[in-house]
Amino acid sequence: MTEFWKIWQAFVLDFPWIVPLLLLLGLFFLSWLSNWIAKKIIVRSVQKVLQSGDWVLGLQIYQSKVVPRFSNIVPALVLGFGVAQIQSLPTVLVNLVQNIANSFVVLSLALAVGAILDVVNGLYESRADRVDRPIKSYIQLIKIIVYMITALLMIASLMDRSPLILLSGLGAIAAVLILVFQDTLLSLVASIQIRSNDLLRVGDWIEMPNQNADGDVIDIALHNVRVQNFDKTISTIPTKRFITDSFKNWRGMYEAGGRRIKRSIQLDQTSVRFITDTEQHAFQRFFLIQDYLNLKQIEIADWNQSLPHDVTASMVNSRRMTNLGVFRAYVLQYLRRHPKLRQDLALLVRQLPPSPTGLPLEIYCFTETTVWVDYELLQSDLFDHLLAILPEFGLRVFQQPSGQDWRALRAD
Repeated sequence: MTEFWKIWQAFVLDFPWIVPLLLLLGLFFLSWLSNWIAKKIIVRSVQKVLQSGDWVLGLQIYQSKVVPRFSNIVPALVLGFGVAQIQSLPTVLVNLVQNIANSFVVLSLALAVGAILDVVNGLYESRADRVDRPIKSYIQLIKIIVYMITALLMIASLMDRSPLILLSGLGAIAAVLILVFQDTLLSLVASIQIRSNDLLRVGDWIEMPNQNADGDVIDIALHNVRVQNFDKTISTIPTKRFITDSFKNWRGMYEAGGRRIKRSIQLDQTSVRFITDTEQHAFQRFFLIQDYLNLKQIEIADWNQSLPHDVTASMVNSRRMTNLGVFRAYVLQYLRRHPKLRQDLALLVRQLPPSPTGLPLEIYCFTETTVWVDYELLQSDLFDHLLAILPEFGLRVFQQPSGQDWRALRAD
């Protein structure tokens, strides 16, 4: 043993760099061992506890991998502290290893902070009121600030300079930074305006034709908003577009609890005429317009009686009911008696200006449901009935002539 020690001492005297090299290799092994212990034993144990727990915070921490990112600090600390204890190492090498280790510690801490911010966002999104005021865009902004500070500290550590020296030089490149991050700044301003004015929420149905978006908002982030269209495609829209461009938000419809029906029936204008006394009596079989017919008949009779007898001798000078007016009264009463239409919101039947495609009779009302499928079924049932009963009033729907029309005309 003594002989071996003497040989070793002689060898060290001949090669003095061998001892620092062996110690440095041993330090790297110790750093790897500490990393293995931290990852394989400590982190796995903590992860199992977090995964097996029923508490929301534990599951969020597990999914965001906060603990593994904190564990990355251990080997860097061992390496940075141990290299300073090895004698005869060049100062340049010691400073280089320590600077790299310090930079890695800063990076690991920044990644851990980012994971903690993800946990905060996850906990907030588990709340019932998170739809009204999501904080994802603010979380992303904080991350950007953290990573910018991290990059500054890492560069300062690698250069072995004070961060204040680097900060003093940022003024010269401020214009460049603004140019590089102009989209981020615009998105930040847009996010603040969207939140403060409550323009957009997750779950809102929006229409943005210039972006080919028509569907539900599924995510609001700092730089973009994702919309799932009704054909199940995803549209990604820059957040700033919601300030510079126009869009339609259907949230008010859901909050009001009723969806509007605004559709016209194109009537053949040549089918509009006065009704005879026989037809007026026949219309009494419609229960919905019995009161209307009686009141209208009294009103018209009073009007006609107020005119001189020689004037009313001709029918052209008298007031008379029209089949279109009776039909309008029927449609209005039908809408007012309908159990699935909102009676507390606007409800009317009106004529629009005649056009080459007929006389539009517009139905304007609101349904009690806002569900798309139920709304379309109700609207279809409503117009099915009106189109089917239209001939009972001597009216016709206008449509472009077809081959069948020409055959019928030729047969006549």
